[in-house]
Amino acid sequence: MRSEDNKLLRILFIGIMAAMVYVVTLFRFPLLGSKVHFANAVCLLSGMLLGPVSGGLAAGLGSALYDAFGGGYDVLNVIITFVSKFIMGWLCGMLMRSADTKRVFSLRSVLACVCGALSYVALYMLKSLIFYGWGGMVSRLPASMINAAAAIIAAPIFYHALVPALRAAGILQRMQSAEP
Repeated sequence: MRSEDNKLLRILFIGIMAAMVYVVTLFRFPLLGSKVHFANAVCLLSGMLLGPVSGGLAAGLGSALYDAFGGGYDVLNVIITFVSKFIMGWLCGMLMRSADTKRVFSLRSVLACVCGALSYVALYMLKSLIFYGWGGMVSRLPASMINAAAAIIAAPIFYHALVPALRAAGILQRMQSAEP
C-alpha cells in the first residue's frame, strides 16, 4: 500500500471515531447533578486504537462538536472540552504505544485507561471549580467518577475485542504505519 493510502485510512478512522464519540454522547442520563454517558470510553478507545495524536484528535473533535452543536455551550467551553478530551485520548494513546497488542488482555490497556480517564476527571474538576466554585465542582465529582469507572471498564474490553479483527483485515498495521 502507498503511504498516502495509509494516511487517508488514518484520517477516515479519526473521523469515524470522532463521530462515534459524538453519537455516544447523545445517549446520556442525569445523575447526581451531572450527566452520565459512555463517550469517555470511546475517547479512550480512540487513543488506544489510533495512537496519541490521532486518538486525541478524534476524542477532542467528537466531544467539541457535541458541545458546539448539541450541548449549547459557548466557544470557550467548546475549546476547553476539545483540549481536555484531546489530553485524555493523547495520554491513553501514549501509554498504549508500546503495548503488546497480540496478547488477549494486557494490564497496560487498563492502566492507560485509568490514567487517561483520571486526567480528564482532574481537568473537568478544575474547569468546574473555576466556572462554578467548590459547590459546583463537588456536585459534579460523583457523576464524573462514575463516567471514569465505566470508561475504564468498557474501553479495554472493546479494544481487545476490536484489535484481532483490525489486525486480520490489515487495517491496524496500515494505521500504525501512518502514525505521526
